Amino acid sequence: MDSVTHAPSTEVLRAIVEAAADGVVLCDADGAVVLVNGAAREMIPGDVTRLLDRSREPGETYETTLGDRLLRVRREIFGIVHQAWYLRDVTGEGARADALRAERERTRFLVEAGRRLSASLNTRRCARATAELATGLLADAAMVVLPPGGLRRTAWLRSSEAGLEEGEIPVADADQVPGLAEALAGFPPVPSRWLDPHQAPEWLLPAGFGPVGHLLVTPLPGNGVPAGALVLARREGCPGFDDETETLVRVFAARAGAAISAAVLYQEQSATNAILAGDLRPPPLPVVEGLELAGSLRAAQQTALIGGDFYDVLPTPDGPLVTLGDVCGKGPRAAVLAGQVRHSLRALLLLERDPEQLMHLINKALLASYTPRSHVTLVLAAIRPGEGVIDLAVAGHPAPLLLRADGVVEEIDARGTLLGAIRSGSITLRTATVDLAPGDLLLLYSDGITEAFGGPTGREMYGSTRLKAALSTCAGMPATAVVERLEQLNSDWLAGGVFDDRALLAIRRSQ
Repeated sequence: MDSVTHAPSTEVLRAIVEAAADGVVLCDADGAVVLVNGAAREMIPGDVTRLLDRSREPGETYETTLGDRLLRVRREIFGIVHQAWYLRDVTGEGARADALRAERERTRFLVEAGRRLSASLNTRRCARATAELATGLLADAAMVVLPPGGLRRTAWLRSSEAGLEEGEIPVADADQVPGLAEALAGFPPVPSRWLDPHQAPEWLLPAGFGPVGHLLVTPLPGNGVPAGALVLARREGCPGFDDETETLVRVFAARAGAAISAAVLYQEQSATNAILAGDLRPPPLPVVEGLELAGSLRAAQQTALIGGDFYDVLPTPDGPLVTLGDVCGKGPRAAVLAGQVRHSLRALLLLERDPEQLMHLINKALLASYTPRSHVTLVLAAIRPGEGVIDLAVAGHPAPLLLRADGVVEEIDARGTLLGAIRSGSITLRTATVDLAPGDLLLLYSDGITEAFGGPTGREMYGSTRLKAALSTCAGMPATAVVERLEQLNSDWLAGGVFDDRALLAIRRSQ
C-alpha cells in the first residue's frame, strides 16, 4: 500500500511553533502571517511583518535593530506552501562580545606595559614609558609627577599627541591639581567624578589641549614610599573614566610605581657604589726614583667595580710602603673591609713603619672589629729608596715572585698567619729581604690569579706553575707591560668564566 504524506494539521503546526525557543513567524506563499509564536510576539510587539525582509534569500541570516535590541533573523522556505522567519534576540551577545574585546585590549595593554617598564632601570625612562603608555588607551594626555627633590621642586614628564615634554614645578604648585598632593603623599585615589576638571591649572596640560572634560589622579605605589603620581586628562566631550577604566589605571599605576621605585633604588645603589669605588679604588701609583711600579685590579662583580682585593703605595719618611691584600668575601661588603684595612695602615704608619710590627697591629685591629669574618691576607713591602732593597712581610698571602733579569723566577720564602682569624691574637710571620738588581722585578699578586678556573675544560686551576712560566717570558719588559701580559694570559685562561677578585702589582728596578 503506497504511503501518503499528509500536511500537519493547524493545531499540530501551532504546537510545534510554540515549542520553539526562538521567535518564529510562519507565513503562507503570499506572505500572509499564519502563525506567530510567543517568543516572536515578545520580541516584536505589534506588527511583526515590519522586520521581515522578503528580499532575503532562503537560508540567509541578517541582523536588524528594534529600539535598543538587536535581532538576528533567518528566512527559510518550505516547499511552495510556507515560508518561516526565525528570530533571535542577540543584544546580550553583542554586549558580551564588546566586553570580551575590551578585556583583551586591557590585557594586551598590561602585557605591553610590563614589557616596557621592565626594560630599564633608569628612573626617567621608566617615567617616560609610564606617560607614553597611558596616552591613547587611558587618556588624551598623561603626566607623571615624581616625588619632590632638592630645592623643594618636583620633576614631571607629560605625554600627549604633541609629544613628550618634561620640566619642574615648585612643590607648592601640586596643590593646584585636585588630588595631586594627596597622591604624592601616598593616599588612595579618589574616583574621577569627585574631581573638578575645570580646576586643572594651565601648566598641567599641553599647549592647545582645549577644555578638560575628565581628570583622574592616582598614586604610583613604591617601595614603602610613593614613587610619584599619575595624572590623566581627557578632553571635553570624551567618555569619562568608568569603574573598569579606573580599576585598570590602578593596576597599571601599581606596576609603573614598582618599576620606577626599582629604578630609583638601583640608581641609589649605583651612586653609593660609585662613592665607595672612588674611595676604595687604588690611587695612581707614584713615581719612585730608580723603580717602575705597575698594578692591575679586577673585581669579581664587574657591576660593582669594587671588591675585596686592594693595593696601595703609602709614603713614609723612610721610603714608600707597598701593600697588596685580599679580604674575605666579594663585592661592596668586602670592599668596605678592604677600605678599613687601607685606612688603618695609613693611621698606623704614623706610629710604626716596620712591616712585621704593622702586621701584628693590623691583626689586633681586625680582632677588635665588629665586622664578622674580618679575615685578611696581606703583603707589605717596604722599599729602601735608591738601594733596590725591599723588606717583605707576608700574612696568609701567596708568596711574592721574583723575576731576575735573565728570566729566572724565584719564589720568595716569606710566610705568615692569616690576619684576623686566630682569636688568641698571636700570629707567626717569616719576613724576607729582597735585593733587586737592575732589570729585576718583584711581583705581588692575589690568589684570584692562581685560583682562576678555566682552560680547555673550564674546571682546571691556573695555578702558580703557569703563573711562574708566564712571568719567565716577561724578562726585560717594563713593569706596565708585565702586568698587562700576565692579566691577559689569566683572562684568556678564564675565557669569560666566573672569576674571583684579581690583583697584580709589579715593582721593577730600572736598568
